[in-house]
Amino acid sequence: MLFNSYAFILLFLPIVLAGFYLLARFGHRLAAGWLVLASVFFYGWWDARYVVLLLASIALNYIAGLLIGRTRRTDGSPSQARSILLLAIGANLVLLAYYKYTDFFIGTVNDLSGANWTLHYIVLPLGISFFSFTQIAFLVDTYRGLVREYDPIHYVLFVSYFPHLIAGPVLHHKQMMPQFHRPETYRFHAGNFNIGMTIFVIGLFKKVLLADQFAQYADPVFGAVAAGSQVNATEAWLGALAYTFQLYFDFSAYSDMAIGLSKMFNVDLPANFNSPYKSRNIIDFWRRWHITLSTFLRDYLYFPLGGNRLGTTRRYVNLVATMVLGGLWHGANWTFVVWGTLHGGYLVVNHGWQALQQRLGLPRMPGAAFLSWALTFLCVVIAWVLFRAVDIDDASRMLQAMAGLDGALHRAPTPGAVPGGLVLEGVWMLLGLLLVRFAPNSAEISDHLLHSPSRGAWMGFAVGAGLVYVILNLTRVTSFIYFNF
Repeated sequence: MLFNSYAFILLFLPIVLAGFYLLARFGHRLAAGWLVLASVFFYGWWDARYVVLLLASIALNYIAGLLIGRTRRTDGSPSQARSILLLAIGANLVLLAYYKYTDFFIGTVNDLSGANWTLHYIVLPLGISFFSFTQIAFLVDTYRGLVREYDPIHYVLFVSYFPHLIAGPVLHHKQMMPQFHRPETYRFHAGNFNIGMTIFVIGLFKKVLLADQFAQYADPVFGAVAAGSQVNATEAWLGALAYTFQLYFDFSAYSDMAIGLSKMFNVDLPANFNSPYKSRNIIDFWRRWHITLSTFLRDYLYFPLGGNRLGTTRRYVNLVATMVLGGLWHGANWTFVVWGTLHGGYLVVNHGWQALQQRLGLPRMPGAAFLSWALTFLCVVIAWVLFRAVDIDDASRMLQAMAGLDGALHRAPTPGAVPGGLVLEGVWMLLGLLLVRFAPNSAEISDHLLHSPSRGAWMGFAVGAGLVYVILNLTRVTSFIYFNF
């Protein structure tokens, strides 16, 4: 079930909201249990067979967490707790590797060795990367002594909570469990509901009116390259920019909708975006893009590898290793490995340049802010080509076309590759650039509403009208890009 579908907006959400606040009058645990059942139903809507996988993962990790916590409290030596932790993390990684990387591993071995191993195609369960990482964080935090609560209903809800289950954000136990204990969570709050609905509608707008529109320009270009056609430099750049904006509006739309939905239940999810295309360097980009994943990789991978505590060279190795594994997290394809490596290289260059600036005391040049932003945006666009391409060969052809190599600059546009013509697509790319560079993000809008209650009535009218407009224009329901990860 998709957030941008009639079934969700007109049936599932109203029923779950009404049931939650009605049952909360009779007991908070009853209302929490209702949300658990609704979340499991939401997940099972996609494929009921994988509900068993989700619940088994939750049960095994909960038991492992109990054992780790009990062992740490009763045993002075952490060795036994550490063994349980490693075993549980290993089980999560094995599960993730089987569903996500088995076909990739077999295909790579076949390509390198000429073997012909075969395995029936494995369907990737929705959200497995997110609920696996969420629970790994829980296990590590338990081992570190940071977990204080083990309520089974709240734990199941923490993992399966439908606003974040499929595509994040990646949650921490300490962010969610206390909220399920608060009495205020179970009382309807008109202010929270209005803010939540506003953020949800903003996300719905991004998905239906922006992301899906940019997809109509990106997909034909990348599809033509994948089919073996050659595109010219203009097409290639417009296609790469279209995907850059599609991905931004698509994933930020899901994140906004998740935050907005959760706010309607008086539960705050962490922000996942902070206008990342406004960044002036790659370091800042990764503080703004997919914030919860960046935080997870920093806290549970980069720091355990040594972070920046073991010298400059080791720091750069750790950065690249973290980004490569972050790339693999996104998908089982060499394009993601190269994408992660490229961003790791970007970060190394960025940190090295900052260190050089500081050492030499270089002055700030006129126009440096704009040039830094433009260079950062250019690097991000180039990397997204690898993120979107089917394989390395397609990415290479696309990048060559963008560089105007092999005569691509002078070829006529590929028929059908640019729907509506180059001028119309150019207008859309300019609109996308203006929005991501200058428009306020959803967090800024909601903060403004909190401090400007006098505008609430007008905003309520605008949100209601916008919701009606989007619902009437849901001519086609498309999945979110991050459902693939």
